[in-house]
Amino acid sequence: MNPGGLGSGPGRARRSGPETRTLVIVVVAAVFIGILIATRRITRFEIIYFLVLIPSIILHELSHGVVALAFGDSTAKRSGRLSLNPVRHVDPVGTLLVPAVLSLSGVGAYGWAKPVPINPANLRSPRNQIVLVSLIGPVTNFGLAAVFGVLFAATTTPVEKAFVVQGFYPPTLLGQVLFIAGFANLILGLFNLIPCPPLDGASVLERLLPARLLPGYYQLQPALMFLPLILLLVFHGLWVQALGHVISWWSGLVA
Repeated sequence: MNPGGLGSGPGRARRSGPETRTLVIVVVAAVFIGILIATRRITRFEIIYFLVLIPSIILHELSHGVVALAFGDSTAKRSGRLSLNPVRHVDPVGTLLVPAVLSLSGVGAYGWAKPVPINPANLRSPRNQIVLVSLIGPVTNFGLAAVFGVLFAATTTPVEKAFVVQGFYPPTLLGQVLFIAGFANLILGLFNLIPCPPLDGASVLERLLPARLLPGYYQLQPALMFLPLILLLVFHGLWVQALGHVISWWSGLVA
C-alpha cells in the first residue's frame, strides 16, 4: 500500500488476471477521473499528486521484482511483472478508484498497486534476502525523491523557491510537478517502513521474530492487511499534521 499512497510489499506468487479486463477497468477509472477534473471536484495539486503517485508506486513494486531476480527468484519475471507497462502493475480498485474517491471525500489520495509476486523459497537466503527485497521499495522512493529534489533545486528560480519557503506551492507547472513528486515519494517511502503487513517494514518485524513464533504470525497476517488504511482514516488529523511536518522539512531542504 501507499499514503498519499499506501504501498504494498512483495506478494506471494500467483497467477495474474487477464490484462484485457484490467485495461477496461483502467479506461473506466480514467473516464471517471476525467469527469472529476472537468467538474472541478479535485484541485490542480491533487491532480498532479495523483499523476506522480501512480508511476512512483509502479517503480516501487518493480524494484521488488528486480532485486528478487538478483537473489534467485524469477517469479516476477516469469509473470511479466518486470515491465514498465503500467497496466501490468495497476490494481484498478487500489491504484485508481480508491484514490479518486478518497480525494473527493477530502481524506487524501491513498491507494496501492498490484503486489509483485515473490516466492521467498526461491531466494538463496530466504529469511535474510526477503528483508532486502522488501526494503528496496522504500529505498527506491527515497532515491526518486532525491532525484526530483535535485531537479527542483536546479531548475527553479530564487523567486519560486521563496514561494516554497513561505509555505506555498511553486508558481510554475514544472516546479509544482517536481516539488510534489519529491515529497510524494518521500511520504511513500516513510509510510512503507511502518512494521505492519502489508507494508514493507513488516519484513523487518518478521525477521526479528523467533522462528517458533512465525506460524502464529503468518496466521495473523491476513487480519492485519487493512490495518494501515483503517488507522489512516481513524487518525486522519494526526496523519495530516505529520504530513505537514514532512512537507515543511522537504521545503526547507530543496529551497
